[in-house]
Amino acid sequence: MKKFFGITIGGIHQKILNLFIVILAAFVGVYVLISMYQRTTLTGIVEKTRTEQQEAISAISEETMHGALESAMVKINDMQAYISDEMFMTVRKDVVTLRTLAEGLFNNRSSVAPGKVELPDPSTDGTVTAQLLYAEGADYENSEYLPVAAHMTGMMSAIFSSSPYSTNVYIGFEDGTHIGIDNMASNKFDENGRQIYFPVLDRPWYRGAADSGEIYFSGVTEDTFTDRICVTCSAPVYEGSTLIGVVGIDIYLDTMEAYVEESYSDSGFMIIINDKGQVVFAPTDNEIFSVEISDTAGDLRNGSEKELAAFVKDALVSETGLRSVEIGGNEYYMCGTPLSVINWTAVSIVSREAAEQSTVRMLSEYDRINEEASAAYEEESTTTANAMTIIAGSVLVICIVGILNFAGKIVKPIESMTADIIEGAKTGKLFEMKELYKTNDEIEVLAEAFDDLSKKTKQYIMDITEITKEKERIGTELELARKIQADMLPNIYPAFPDRKEFDIYATMTPAKEVGGDFYDFFLIDSDHLGMVMADVSGKGVPAALFMMMSKILIQNYAMQGGSPGKVLEQTNAAICKKNDEEMFVTVWFGVLEISTGKVTASNAGHEFPVIRKAGGDFEFLRDKHGFVVGGMDGMKFSEYEIPLEKGDMLFLYTDGLPEATNSEDELFGEDRMLEVLNANKDSGPHDILPAVQKTVDEFVGDAEKFDDLTMLAIILM
Repeated sequence: MKKFFGITIGGIHQKILNLFIVILAAFVGVYVLISMYQRTTLTGIVEKTRTEQQEAISAISEETMHGALESAMVKINDMQAYISDEMFMTVRKDVVTLRTLAEGLFNNRSSVAPGKVELPDPSTDGTVTAQLLYAEGADYENSEYLPVAAHMTGMMSAIFSSSPYSTNVYIGFEDGTHIGIDNMASNKFDENGRQIYFPVLDRPWYRGAADSGEIYFSGVTEDTFTDRICVTCSAPVYEGSTLIGVVGIDIYLDTMEAYVEESYSDSGFMIIINDKGQVVFAPTDNEIFSVEISDTAGDLRNGSEKELAAFVKDALVSETGLRSVEIGGNEYYMCGTPLSVINWTAVSIVSREAAEQSTVRMLSEYDRINEEASAAYEEESTTTANAMTIIAGSVLVICIVGILNFAGKIVKPIESMTADIIEGAKTGKLFEMKELYKTNDEIEVLAEAFDDLSKKTKQYIMDITEITKEKERIGTELELARKIQADMLPNIYPAFPDRKEFDIYATMTPAKEVGGDFYDFFLIDSDHLGMVMADVSGKGVPAALFMMMSKILIQNYAMQGGSPGKVLEQTNAAICKKNDEEMFVTVWFGVLEISTGKVTASNAGHEFPVIRKAGGDFEFLRDKHGFVVGGMDGMKFSEYEIPLEKGDMLFLYTDGLPEATNSEDELFGEDRMLEVLNANKDSGPHDILPAVQKTVDEFVGDAEKFDDLTMLAIILM
């Protein structure tokens, strides 16, 4: 195309001019053709523009919607799963604490004075009391277990009163007797005022723990005395190798059921699926899933809905992210997050049709605006054509100039608009209003509609960007907390370059950004080295703060010259003075007399240490455990000695090592730990710890790491 005196020659302008020249020969017939051609051309441009804008709007909106939906759904689902997991983990920790207390009492029953537990008294309703229940035919008055177990009622009452999750705390015995802690004594009697027999040995929580020999979570059941739905966490209690009873805690699921019920809306809802693939909680009004609390309830993993079955299988073992799943011929967005403690999963569900309603409404509104603009354009074109017919014969030159100008005003804005939309589809650049589009007609209306949609899209993207920045800020602060925690622990090696009598090395790998495990080693004087390995109850920031306090207390008391048992007693007393959160820490603390190789140690509920004599294999040193630090005021901690000679190595660790779990829910275990230690038994501390860590990481694979892993090794040179 070329320009002469401001007039464009070529392209649409030239075609319009040629058509009007032909009008000289056949004005009426040719003018009709010109009008039809002009209208067809402009309509095609508008239609093309509309199609491309629709595609651009649909693509950007769908991408943005999917990203925002995935971020929101996964985040909310993960948060609810984390809260639920924390509930079950807290109760599991309490059950472990009760089992530890029970086995400590019964394995030392000769030194325990007989206690007494009373039968239920209806007048105590509303007061937390210990109540004696028994099975029909059980001789509770001559029970060999009740006088010893009576000493547990204080700790059981404390757990009942302080835990937001524990509702019934109890221990049952092989002789059919049972001690329970609650505040509802009256429901233990029938309508005639007789105490109801309680078949302890037949209860699922008792049988499950007794048969499995380990911590056991029951399915969803109704509580015997209240008919409320609950899950029971229980654990077997052994005296030596003999099973004597089972400790248990009920967890009422009213809160979880209410949260699931309240999650229901027109667009989506949440459900809870147990380890058998059965729906245990779902909103009443949902039309997809039904709840049946029964062992015979259907397993979704074996259902006819293949996509749903595959999704549930994946959701029970790992986070799924956002997925599209077809159920009953309808599409749904779903994401699942496992509850790793109890092997359930939380699933959020949103109808795909509802999720995409915003895009549908946006395109519908765009079509309405476009249709109104097209109708207005058609009306304006007809009026213009009639006016031009009247004046065409008398002012030919003016018509030609006017037509050229008119064509430019119509074509140039639409061509520019089309170019902007095409560029936006390729580069993501948003459509912007230009002076060229301000034509005071339907083109301006169309441009304003495009500009308004673009601004809303831009604001939508900005909002998502701000959300992303906030998430990154929180991540940065947690990373700083992790670094501060790491800096609190000895991390410069060799730790004592001027001491040739020994070599020591330790590592701590938190499961979250910050952890509750810690180790420590420090010279008390020139001939005594203090060594600490500890595991705080709980995870995250609260555990990290409790860890720092515990570390400082142990080191301060140790530097005052106290023995290991005395140091733990002082630390326990300091923590118990103000421990409203009722956190506790397991601790192994030893002092090495460097000149002789003698280690004096005390164990407060921590894992067994492992020792390797020079030239030999690693073996467990099954020392006597005391109670955890912070669990009960006034506790005493016994001590014992470990003679070490040149070439001997001592290995300490937290439960994150033997309890590391892979995607098949299999524990790493003590046997694998000894196996990898002995495979590297000729290595020094700096080599053997990375070898253990590497083996654990390979075993765990992609499974979520739920607990911290901390290790320490020392060898006499």
